[in-house]
Amino acid sequence: MKNAILAAIAAGLAAFAPLSVAAQVAPTTTPVEATAPAAEAAPATAAPADAAPAEAAGTYTPMAPTKGKGMPTSYEDGALKSMTFQDQYSENGKYAQWMHDGILMPVITAISLLVLGLLLYVVVRFNRIRNPVASRTTHNTAIEVIWTIVPVIILVVIAVPSITLLARQYETPPADAVTIKATGYQWYWGYTYPDHGEIEVISNMLDEGEAVRRGEPGQLAVDNRMVVPAGVPLRIQTTASDVIHAFAVPSLWFKMDAVPGRLNEKLLTIEEPGVYYGQCSELCGARHAYMPIAIEALPPAEFAAWVKAQGGSMPGEEAAAPAAAPAVDAAAAAAPAAAR
Repeated sequence: MKNAILAAIAAGLAAFAPLSVAAQVAPTTTPVEATAPAAEAAPATAAPADAAPAEAAGTYTPMAPTKGKGMPTSYEDGALKSMTFQDQYSENGKYAQWMHDGILMPVITAISLLVLGLLLYVVVRFNRIRNPVASRTTHNTAIEVIWTIVPVIILVVIAVPSITLLARQYETPPADAVTIKATGYQWYWGYTYPDHGEIEVISNMLDEGEAVRRGEPGQLAVDNRMVVPAGVPLRIQTTASDVIHAFAVPSLWFKMDAVPGRLNEKLLTIEEPGVYYGQCSELCGARHAYMPIAIEALPPAEFAAWVKAQGGSMPGEEAAAPAAAPAVDAAAAAAPAAAR
C-alpha cells in the first residue's frame, strides 16, 4: 500500500513537471522568438538606404586595356611612332618626352646633318683631282674658336633640362602619398599595401593564349595586377628577396632597381586611369623575360572598392570604427531598458 501511494505521487509530479519547465522557459524564449523576425526584417528595410552608397561607390571590375595606351607600339601604329617613346602618362614622362622630341632630336639631327655636309664638302672640294697640291694649312684661329664655343653652347642647352629632369625624378613623396611596396622574386612580383591593411598581391605572367583571349598583349599580361589610384601621389618602394631586379614601366617614365636587403622609393603620379605594362629590366636569371609588370590605375572611388574586395581598409576607417563603438554599445544597453 505504501509503495502504491509513493508511485502515485511520483506519477503526479511527472505529469506537472513539463508545465513548470515550460513556465520557466517561456519568458526567456518568447522575446527571442519575437525579436528574431524583427532582426531578419531589419536588413530588408535598411537595404534601400544602403543600396544607394554601394551603387555610387561601385564594385571593382578589372579594367580592359586600351590598345596603344601603356603598351609597346609596333609598325602597325606607324613607323615614326614605333621609333620613339611610348605616350607618357606621368608629369615627369611628359617632360622627358618633350625634352627628347623638342631638344635632343633637333640638336642630334642638326649636328648629324652638319657633319655629313662638311664631309661631302671636303670630299668634293679637296679631292686629288681638284687639288693636286695638298694644302699645308696647320692653324686657323676662327675655326678653332667656333668649334670650341659652339659645343659648349650645345652642352649647356642640353644640360639645363637634363638636370631639371634628374632633380624632378628624385622628389620626395608627400606624407599623404599612397605607399605600395613591390618585391621582386625569381620570377614574379609581389605587391604589398601597408596603408590598406597589409594587402598582398602575387603577380605572375599569364599564358599567352589566355592573355590574347582577354585582349591583352602577350608576355605582358598578369593574373593579378598592381592596382593603384589615378591622380594621387604614390610612394613606390622596391626591394627583392633573392637577386637584383628592376621595376620598370616605360609609359610612366618609371624605373627603379629592386635590391635585396635595401628599400628604394620614388614618387609616381599617374595622370589618367588605364592599364600600363612593363617588365623587369635587370638580368635576374633564367626566367628574367617572364616577370612582367601590369599597373591598373583606377579612379579613387573604384580603387577603394578594390581595397574592400581584397579584404583591406582605407586609411581612417580603423580610427572611425572605435568612435562608432560607444554609440553601438549605448544602443545595445538602451534596448533592454526599453523592453522593460
